[in-house]
Amino acid sequence: MTQVTHGIAIGIERFENTLYVSMKAVGKLTHEDYKAFTPLLEGALETIESPQVKMLFDASEFKGWELRAAWDDFKIGLRHGSEFSKIAIVGHSDWQALMASLGSWFISGEINYFTDTREAINWLCE
Repeated sequence: MTQVTHGIAIGIERFENTLYVSMKAVGKLTHEDYKAFTPLLEGALETIESPQVKMLFDASEFKGWELRAAWDDFKIGLRHGSEFSKIAIVGHSDWQALMASLGSWFISGEINYFTDTREAINWLCE
């Protein structure tokens, strides 16, 4: 029997004087993942006092979404897209780079794609 692992981890990180939300997606996300994750994201956004939030999204183990989960993701972008000043996406696939460019349609801030986490954090903290 194969165990399927999927989900989203979220936290608040500090690098030097910059606070940012860190997220890591693993596997193929489901609607149930978003039901559990959305309140955590909204809680994390409330704890950052800056009107513009920075986010590091680790997509290195992300495999995509089920259809309903993709819709959940789209709704989060519409509801919170104006709150982000920078989103750094770290991954290793061409489709993840495309995801970063498409995300700029829904997010008011800058989105960049990286293959190296340290480069992504440096860019966030500029």
